[in-house]
Amino acid sequence: MPRFNSLLPALTLALVFGTAPLASHAAETELEQQLVAARQEGSIWTAFALNRHLNPFKLKVDVKDNRATLNGRVESNVQKDLAEQVALSVEGIEAVDNRIEIDPAINEGNPPGLVQRLDDATLAATVKSKLLWNSDTRGLNIQVRSENGAITLSGNAQTPAAKELAGELAENTEGVSEVFNHLSISTADSSSTEVQTAVEEARENISDGWITSKVKASLLYSRNLDGLNIEVNTQEGLVTLRGKVLSSAEKRLAMDIARNIRGVRGVDADALLVSS
Repeated sequence: MPRFNSLLPALTLALVFGTAPLASHAAETELEQQLVAARQEGSIWTAFALNRHLNPFKLKVDVKDNRATLNGRVESNVQKDLAEQVALSVEGIEAVDNRIEIDPAINEGNPPGLVQRLDDATLAATVKSKLLWNSDTRGLNIQVRSENGAITLSGNAQTPAAKELAGELAENTEGVSEVFNHLSISTADSSSTEVQTAVEEARENISDGWITSKVKASLLYSRNLDGLNIEVNTQEGLVTLRGKVLSSAEKRLAMDIARNIRGVRGVDADALLVSS
């Protein structure tokens, strides 16, 4: 019995010092996680600051365990959706809790941001959004990567026309310097993809509000249009455009952009005037 008691101090010391490396490792792991979260928060903040559609607004970002929580107020669902896409485009972010509120009066009297170039994270998210919103490219398996303003498209398109359209949508995005269209043509699963897309669209029950916000966003993202001068209204899938453009070519482009958004049944541009 005395022999056993004499071993207790040694065992105690062994346990204490044996667990010390484990505790140290746990602390290091927690610190690494905090550093990763800080870097991710910084990346999202930078993307928001460089995006002329988001930098007028005071947004809050908190990242924990690769999940970003967004708070603040923006003018419309367009900015709210874009903020979420931007956050998701940051490396390592797996989910976004978008708590941003809509306040149409928040930006009255304030000019839009003056940043002329979107950073790569924002640019990739913008192009990806346009592809998802477009009725002809929504079902395509396309990956978007941006580097110094150059967009690379990879994946599969069902037809040469679909590949060309995806490239045109990317090229016509503000901030894009060039496009490398590496999409492969694959018709093997085109029928099943078209059926799946049709089923998903039927389930979505696309609203007039959704259509209006996506048309507005697509006009704003276009490098060849001043989307701020175009008013968009939607009723039962019929989009009405009002305002002024500089040429007939711009008017046709605005109509094409609106016509190709999912859920649009027609476009009325009689009130979209060409400035003399």
